[in-house]
Amino acid sequence: MKIGVISDTHLKTPESRLEEVVKEVFKDVQLILHGGDLHSLEMLDAFQGKEVIAVAGNCDSSEVRQRFSTKEVIPINHYKIGLIHGWGWPVGIEKRLTAQFDDIHCLVYGHTHWAVNHLRNGILYFNPGSFSSSLFSFWRRSVGLLTINEGIHGEIIPL
Repeated sequence: MKIGVISDTHLKTPESRLEEVVKEVFKDVQLILHGGDLHSLEMLDAFQGKEVIAVAGNCDSSEVRQRFSTKEVIPINHYKIGLIHGWGWPVGIEKRLTAQFDDIHCLVYGHTHWAVNHLRNGILYFNPGSFSSSLFSFWRRSVGLLTINEGIHGEIIPL
């Protein structure tokens, strides 16, 4: 199974850059995970009818916070993916977020705008980075792909 992963879009309405990513990078995905900071529900139209599981982030509108919870556990095959936005300083964020879940195989998060793809203690930590302009100009915008077959593998896609 192939999953598109995006976070920190910070969009009030869909825009052509996002629609291009969906058509090109996410064309073969069965599911899209959004790690929060959508800003508004209207931007979900850019996903063109694909199934989206999202969580609310710290910059989301009240309508987004009413529709989406702050964390989700997504079972896929015999794996569990924890999805959460995150909060606070980047230092120690993975430890704080992992403590919010039991027995996950992959932690997908956002908030930092830093792309992350590494395995530690049997958990794949995956942050697709930020679709929107990053907090610092030297970080590139990015999204991600997760592939689930004999394991869970992540790939960061620079934009």
